[in-house]
Amino acid sequence: MYRFSNTVIGFLNLFTLLASIPIIGMGLWMARNSKTCESFLQTPLLVIGFVVLVISLAGFIGACFHVAWALWVYLVVMLFIIAALMAFTVFGFVVTSQGGGIAVPGRVYKEYRLEDYSPWLRNRIKDPQYWMTIRSCILGSKACAKIATWTPLDYLERDMSPIQSGCCKPPTTCNYNMATTIAQDPDCYRWNNAPNLLCYECDSCKAGVLEDVRRDWHKLSVLNIVMLVFLIGIYSVGCCAFQNTKRAQSDYPYGQNRMTKVRPRWDYYWWRWFQDKRGQLY
Repeated sequence: MYRFSNTVIGFLNLFTLLASIPIIGMGLWMARNSKTCESFLQTPLLVIGFVVLVISLAGFIGACFHVAWALWVYLVVMLFIIAALMAFTVFGFVVTSQGGGIAVPGRVYKEYRLEDYSPWLRNRIKDPQYWMTIRSCILGSKACAKIATWTPLDYLERDMSPIQSGCCKPPTTCNYNMATTIAQDPDCYRWNNAPNLLCYECDSCKAGVLEDVRRDWHKLSVLNIVMLVFLIGIYSVGCCAFQNTKRAQSDYPYGQNRMTKVRPRWDYYWWRWFQDKRGQLY
């Protein structure tokens, strides 16, 4: 029964070892297909795939072949992964705690303002090089082409995604009457009817992207919590397997008392000397 933890760790790591192969394959496929938004996931997928592959291999060898150093490496890296995942989850909740959009009177969809999101996300999305990459990705997704044929009634009755609301139309408050002298949202002047321009340089477009990021990050954070519970359980079983592996490398069977001698206390020899002298006197 004491080998049960080794068997569990062996099967779990065999499963994750096989699961890492399609992850690496997906990352390599994305490296060849640079026209899609998923190319951003190429590096993280490759890193995750190779880390899972190496760690699973170490855990499988250590548990099934009783290699103590392999299990030690496995446990150390697992502890690092658990700590990193916990820090990433807390950071995600803090960064994505703001935002959510503003309801538009008489409309189903919401509109989004860049200043409603956390400073870290705003600084990230304002980076010109990063935004050009995101902008190309939005163009490739054809999100705006899906609402290009909408009628005015559709804009009143149908919902939009955050990117469609921020990038594919001007803000609802915009007034393009030539006679108006009222100060308007700066995004009203950035709007252009050209299909490749629209409102892609608007702050509302950047806010729509951040809203998508916020929603996806919340879903990912929930998954991270589930993964943390799962990894902590595996780590606990792995500690038992490590102890079993160390025990299996000795010459003593499980449960046998290996204590061959006890180191005497500091006063043992003094007490023996005192007893010998006392015996000589009597």
